[in-house]
Amino acid sequence: MSTTNIRPTVEDLLKSFDLLPELEKQEVAAEILRRKYAFPSELNEAQLAALYAEYAEADRKLAEEGIEEYGKGLVSEDTE
Repeated sequence: MSTTNIRPTVEDLLKSFDLLPELEKQEVAAEILRRKYAFPSELNEAQLAALYAEYAEADRKLAEEGIEEYGKGLVSEDTE
């Protein structure tokens, strides 16, 4: 007996997905995304340090801009 008849086609899977209740569709979609974008189970300290270093300058600039805007907002509130 061949198992090729048992295996669903992509079209069959999409049709069955369409029949699911909305909540179950969301759960299936979330699981697919979780698996597709899963992080490795072990995080390498050197890799993490490199990532932090890569974005440190951009984060610092955003923080400085945010502080400047906050200060401007305080000044404008005081003058009102």
